[in-house]
Amino acid sequence: MSIALPSSEYITRSVATALEEDVATGDLTAQLIPADRTSKATVITREDATLCGRAWFDEVFRQIDTRVQIVWKAQDGDRVRANQLLCELTGPSRSLLTGERSALNFLQLLSGTATETSRYAEALKGTSCRVLDTRKTIPGLRLAQKYAVRCGGGTNHRIGLFDAILVKENHIAAAGSIAAAVAEARLVNSKVMLEVEVENLDELQQALAAKVDRILLDNFSNDDMKTAVSITRSHQNKGIELEASGNMSLETLREVAETGVDFISVGGLTKHVRALDLSMRFA
Repeated sequence: MSIALPSSEYITRSVATALEEDVATGDLTAQLIPADRTSKATVITREDATLCGRAWFDEVFRQIDTRVQIVWKAQDGDRVRANQLLCELTGPSRSLLTGERSALNFLQLLSGTATETSRYAEALKGTSCRVLDTRKTIPGLRLAQKYAVRCGGGTNHRIGLFDAILVKENHIAAAGSIAAAVAEARLVNSKVMLEVEVENLDELQQALAAKVDRILLDNFSNDDMKTAVSITRSHQNKGIELEASGNMSLETLREVAETGVDFISVGGLTKHVRALDLSMRFA
């Protein structure tokens, strides 16, 4: 699977930060091992998953010791099975031990994000709806988690506050109305996607009249979502996308998708991450 990675500079910075908090001035415990000793290690997954995070794993050992060699047996985005071999490592024993935790932290977190996303993407198969992530990410690792979502078959929403405009309830209240908020948004930047959050069908009509790019249906019932889809598809301002949001789960996802919305955004993809169970063992 070929999915664009974040920049190498971003990955380098992320790993450097992780090593600074874990290794800092040196790994005291690793010094128990003779400096000239070399080892071989393997990493396996203890559960079925979608793999993600190889570049961060590799970068950990690149920054610690370029003599460490890693041979991967699976690619980012691959479905892997419990007890499957993911990679083999050879190199100085001290360096393997020093990098173990930081490398696994990246791999298990990002694989956990990709795995959860893959479950949601699988639930939407056969519909025209796509699952979106949100800005509810681990601080400092947003681009990494957004990449993991793509590896899991999901679609990225805006990266941050700088690349799209999402007019929410508080923006509308401060501006005075949906029309006023949208007008001001177009003055701020008319080239990025403009989305408006609505809480009822009356606000939907206001957003449609404002000719925005996408409308977020916040906590709509399924019946109201069906009505919103019907209204939007027959409106004179055609082509406006609909996104559903609010308390979405795997159990409710399919039914929501079948209302006809274009997207379902799920904060839990990146917020409620359970790290993948991985194991690194020396031969």
